[in-house]
Amino acid sequence: MESTLIILRGNSGSGKTTIAQRLQKHLGHGTLLVSQDVIRRNMLMVHDREGNPSIDLTRQIAEYGKGTCEFVIVEGIFNKKRYGDMLKGLIKLYDDKAHTYYFDLSFEETVRRHNMRDKKIDFGEDSLRAWWNPNDELGVEGETLLTDRMSEEEVWERVLGQLK
Repeated sequence: MESTLIILRGNSGSGKTTIAQRLQKHLGHGTLLVSQDVIRRNMLMVHDREGNPSIDLTRQIAEYGKGTCEFVIVEGIFNKKRYGDMLKGLIKLYDDKAHTYYFDLSFEETVRRHNMRDKKIDFGEDSLRAWWNPNDELGVEGETLLTDRMSEEEVWERVLGQLK
């Protein structure tokens, strides 16, 4: 089976998880969604620090998807400094069947989007500011920047259009 890798990255609250879950539902059964939050927080309960075990587990799960699943969606903040090498390795593994997206939003737009979701009660603007990491593109060929000028529907159409 030929597999396609989709990487969705960006700051907390930017819309990555919304698009990832929507994609999984649209692409159907057997689409593997590899979520940084699920692996790091729920499965391993580790802090997002250099060398944390979620980096290797994310890689292993995404590697499992190659040849097993038609689509593998890897979604999370994935700070380039800690996760960049792992993500570039996955892109190389999937070769020309990898699509990389970075939600390049302003802090103000990120806060606005965050305040529209249920998680707004879990943490607020102060946490978002502490975690804020702007201009964190991977710098890989074909990386698509998704900006604050794009609505959820425009992001959705862009990603879906590039998968065809």
